[in-house]
Amino acid sequence: MAETFFNHLVGEKASASSAGTQPASKINPTVVQVMREASLDISHQKPKLLTLEMMENADRVITMGCGLEDTCPAGIIPMEDWGIEDPEGKPVDEVKKIRDIIRIKVATLIKELDTEGSFRIERG
Repeated sequence: MAETFFNHLVGEKASASSAGTQPASKINPTVVQVMREASLDISHQKPKLLTLEMMENADRVITMGCGLEDTCPAGIIPMEDWGIEDPEGKPVDEVKKIRDIIRIKVATLIKELDTEGSFRIERG
């Protein structure tokens, strides 16, 4: 969700990539549904495995709630954890709340990056 919100909001100015230490085999159908309700189609996306190369090439690394100490990449590279629940197994209403939290956090991140001069957001 965060990758899609970020890339949708910033367009060509920057890009985000989402990956996990233990990615699922497919995108959660409930997540696809709630993102579609936000007018964003993620049905074509595939979960990706997080690699050290991905992290080394990133300007910012953000985790969503890295509670798996054995697999969390913390300590390898500086990162920020948003402490967001995994939507897996949650009912639609809870996944919508998770989606909305992610959307707000992504919008805040974009404002921070804009303020830092990482890129410029065109305002109409």
